[in-house]
Amino acid sequence: MVMLSYITYEVRMFLPTFPTISTDTGVTRQVLSDSPELMVVSFRFENGAKGKLHRHPHVQSTYVARGKFRFFRNGQTYELKAGDSLVIPGNTEHGCECLEAGELIDCFTPRRDDFLSVSSA
Repeated sequence: MVMLSYITYEVRMFLPTFPTISTDTGVTRQVLSDSPELMVVSFRFENGAKGKLHRHPHVQSTYVARGKFRFFRNGQTYELKAGDSLVIPGNTEHGCECLEAGELIDCFTPRRDDFLSVSSA
């Protein structure tokens, strides 16, 4: 008679957690997940808060999880509400104004390494 013994291993995957950072008056940012090729980030806005006009080399996809926003992209204006999305090509000037408190879920490719520094704003 052959006795087999089995060893059971419990495998737990610990996902990294990132701090919530105040980036400007009424705006916070939290990295949700990342890899060198892609980063997912939550931005929360109070009513009237603004995402200043800026540009970066990353392609950005913005999804409005809740709230209402006015986006500015290369001189054009777009009003987006919960469920809407917008793609911002790399090196394109863009920003937004929060019309109704809410949250944006942004994806960046490649990853925004500057967002991994706790002190970056």
